Amino acid sequence: HGKAVPEELCWYALRTQPRHEKRVAAHIQRKGVTIFLPLVAEVHRWSDRRKTLQVPLFPGYVFVRVAATSEVRLVVLRTTGAIGFIGLGGCGIPIPEKQIEDIQKLLAHDVSCVLYPFLRVGQRVRIHGGCLDGLEGILVARNSDRSLIISLDTIQQSLAIRIEGYDVEILSPPRSAL
Repeated sequence: HGKAVPEELCWYALRTQPRHEKRVAAHIQRKGVTIFLPLVAEVHRWSDRRKTLQVPLFPGYVFVRVAATSEVRLVVLRTTGAIGFIGLGGCGIPIPEKQIEDIQKLLAHDVSCVLYPFLRVGQRVRIHGGCLDGLEGILVARNSDRSLIISLDTIQQSLAIRIEGYDVEILSPPRSAL
């Protein structure tokens, strides 16, 4: 008998009920599943006070790392507040490891970023040098600002970061609009 080959673990986007991201992530993590819930600081103002809260970067989503056909997927789906995997038939579409790593790198270096409308067109570039070395995305220009857009295709969400002063390498020619 040969030993069973373990299935490859991939990242998947899990849709959650509104404002349940932290609760869902905590429950799934307690079950031993690797999760990624990108959080950003946001200042909330009330009439009598201000408070900085950690809020989900992608509202309504938690990322989980599981095998495509594992029983762990059922455990994840049975979590209170979890709606389902993003993809055809609720099976989920694997998210490229590089996309998750790029977002983790942004957050680790406290780079200011904001949600940006999802883009399919534009020029793919890679940053050279500095703390964002190797980060890839789509280069856009708004007024005189140059920004890099990092997109998570699976959940159709994008982040924009200003890249003034960074050296960028063009990875592919711009795609023409249809």
